[in-house]
Amino acid sequence: MLSLLLMGTSCKQQEKEPPKPNILWIIADDLGTDLACYGTPLVKTPNLDKLAAEGTRFTNLFTICAVCSPSRSALVTGMYPVSINCHQHRTHFKKPLPDGIKPVTVYFREAGYFVCNGSVTDLNRPGKQDYNFIADSNMYDGTEWTLRKPGQPFFAQVQIFGPHREFQRDHQNPVNADSIKLPPYYPDHSLARQDWALYLENIQLVDRQVGEILKRLDDDGLTDSTVIFFFGDQGRPHVRAKQFLYDGGIRTPLIIKWPGHIDRESVDTRLISNIDLPITSMVLAGIEPPDYIQGIDFLRTADPIRNAIYAMRDRRDETVDRIRCVRTENYKYIRNFYPDRPYSQFNAYKKHQYPVLTLMQVLYKRGELDTIQARFMASERPAEELYDVINDPFEINNLAGNENYADILEEMRGMLDEWLEEYDKGEYPENPEEIAYWEKTMKENFKERMASRGLSSDISDEEFLDYWNRHLTPTVKENQ
Repeated sequence: MLSLLLMGTSCKQQEKEPPKPNILWIIADDLGTDLACYGTPLVKTPNLDKLAAEGTRFTNLFTICAVCSPSRSALVTGMYPVSINCHQHRTHFKKPLPDGIKPVTVYFREAGYFVCNGSVTDLNRPGKQDYNFIADSNMYDGTEWTLRKPGQPFFAQVQIFGPHREFQRDHQNPVNADSIKLPPYYPDHSLARQDWALYLENIQLVDRQVGEILKRLDDDGLTDSTVIFFFGDQGRPHVRAKQFLYDGGIRTPLIIKWPGHIDRESVDTRLISNIDLPITSMVLAGIEPPDYIQGIDFLRTADPIRNAIYAMRDRRDETVDRIRCVRTENYKYIRNFYPDRPYSQFNAYKKHQYPVLTLMQVLYKRGELDTIQARFMASERPAEELYDVINDPFEINNLAGNENYADILEEMRGMLDEWLEEYDKGEYPENPEEIAYWEKTMKENFKERMASRGLSSDISDEEFLDYWNRHLTPTVKENQ
């Protein structure tokens, strides 16, 4: 369990105010819990494994949304996106945050912190923000911690693009696609295994970038005075993961290290939401959080802080949808507000970036998917889904119609209803002009993206699959 030694300071120590710790968020983009230290075979993540060995590894961090902009809007405010009208992805006609709501960077700055946000590939370049609200131009003081005043504590974010698509190759440690074991909801096809292998290779590239950040921190003599958080903004960039509320889409790693204060080689299994990260960081910095923040500090106690986490999906670019879920330690309940729409309704981003989507669409037409795989390609979906996440971690056996689980279904319906009533203040239906803008924008974007590949946007699924089979080349099997 987690123990914060800072809570047990002696009276003599309290006579002098301890220096404020630096807070460092290292944020990967589209990262599931597919690290070696989380038990994933084939992938090599020595830097993150070392970080976990020197700190605490959390196994149940869930993001509010399984896509960037609402998740990051939540992360920088400590608020559910539906409570601040930041739940769509993305928003063209942006508005300021509601009255009284401020980014957490404001509170850190008021407490004397230097606040910065940089890109791992070039710390002179601002890091990804992607917020669904109008942000002040001075939201950050700079891009890296070396720009602060002497002795000034910092709250820094370093953004890592990977393993977001498009995937890059790891030629140092290629992953053998033939050794990949896919989740049962994907077809055991060479293209699908190759795509997954490339995902793992990109995690390895992320690991190296994390190593570079940690080395720089150490070279600057800041390791012992810095609380390091490593996590992802959402889960895997795969067909039945990103954008959706299965664990593959909303579960991400969390590793925290603070030498002398946080237990080494510890594992924490409590349910945590990514809106809990801002308030926890503020408390570590000695900042009194505002009352409106909806997250919960999880480092002042080793006891459970939540009996459930909640997650949401709404429009993703041009694709209109609305899904909500509640997840406890044992069960997940999903409510689909548009059961007449397919899970795989057209989304330009996913269509041009996810080869397995086209593969599954072709195999579905041919009748070559099994029952589990075909479910995700069907023309409609159930209004409710209930999963035993302990015995069914892939979430493939829907128990919503099982009489033996009627009491659990009713209980979780009630939990979600209460949450919707208290927190879900989003605008429904959305402004038609916003939807029309994204339909037009993504149509043009899809056409341009396909043209860059020498393809027509009207290409058939069969032709597009042929393209992927020719261009997604097998990984090199050397050094395996």
